[in-house]
Amino acid sequence: MRTTTGWDLESLSKEHLELESPNQNAMWKKSFLVFLFSLSVQKAALDCKRMRKTNEFPSPNLHSKMSTVVRGQNVSLSCFSENTSRQITYSLFRGEKHLEIQDRKGEPMTLNLRISDAQDLGPYKCKAQVSNCFKYSREFNFVFVDPVTAPVLNISVIQTKTDQYIMLRCISFNGSLPINYTFFEKNITISPAISKDVREPAEFNLTNNNSGEGKEYKCEAKNTLPDHAKYSQPVTIPSTGGDSCPLCLQLLLPGLLLVLMVIILILALWMLPKYKARKAMKDNVPRDYGNRPMEIGIYANICENQAGEESVPGLEPKQSVPIAEDGTGHSQEIHYVTPVFRQVAPRDQGEPQFGIRDAIKMGQWSL
Repeated sequence: MRTTTGWDLESLSKEHLELESPNQNAMWKKSFLVFLFSLSVQKAALDCKRMRKTNEFPSPNLHSKMSTVVRGQNVSLSCFSENTSRQITYSLFRGEKHLEIQDRKGEPMTLNLRISDAQDLGPYKCKAQVSNCFKYSREFNFVFVDPVTAPVLNISVIQTKTDQYIMLRCISFNGSLPINYTFFEKNITISPAISKDVREPAEFNLTNNNSGEGKEYKCEAKNTLPDHAKYSQPVTIPSTGGDSCPLCLQLLLPGLLLVLMVIILILALWMLPKYKARKAMKDNVPRDYGNRPMEIGIYANICENQAGEESVPGLEPKQSVPIAEDGTGHSQEIHYVTPVFRQVAPRDQGEPQFGIRDAIKMGQWSL
């Protein structure tokens, strides 16, 4: 049996040490890394506690320039922490859905969104993180608002000899409430903003003197949408003088119509008897006088039959047709005369000629 000498023991111990040294080095390295990690964790925890205690790392702010939007509107959301000395990781959420993550130092995180339907309204929240220390912002929500339509302006005027009492009424029939109304004279504001939480007109009263100038008024309607204000059509009050009377025409018109009706009635009563008399005279006149044979021609005239009238010698009896009888008992007739022509021996040139004209003159046309 071989005995172990001192040299053998020494060689064995050297070999054992050579085998254990690599494992020990790895263990030492691993332990050192764990120690460093634990130190970093402890340091981070201490830093987070210190920042929270000293308010060095406050909660971030989440905001937008506008909280009221219309459908399809583009908006921007910004998340910002007041700590500008550290690198901060920002995360944006809508409900439980993660939307965006950005690293910023000294500047905010900005995200552009399009609000199309109700789920895009929110709620939104932002998370700011430094190492293992993080904080959340308050929730933010958008609100849908319907824009106002152009309002309608109505004006009522009460006129006196010296002043005009004017009532302005303005209403927008569409748009989310509340709505603020403002009245203008031309481009000058004449009223404060009048807010209406119900769908009713805003009213504003003012008094003007009768300066003789027409004045133009309009009103503005707007709700919480800042860039959607609408204006009414301008309304002008006609110019008036100091002695004007806007009610005079309304009072005078019925009087004029009454006077006109009285005049028409008087004319009708005055002309009706004459019309009846003329119609009666026309009805008494024979319509057909017959065809009378005439040798040369027929001459007619109208005369009055008087007592004691003598006939003209040489003329045939006159034929007459009665026409009408007046109030004195005299009647008007149409007389027909048939002249008779005879052949006469020619006379000297110096002697006067006797013809039909002379016969007519002698008869004096007693017709």
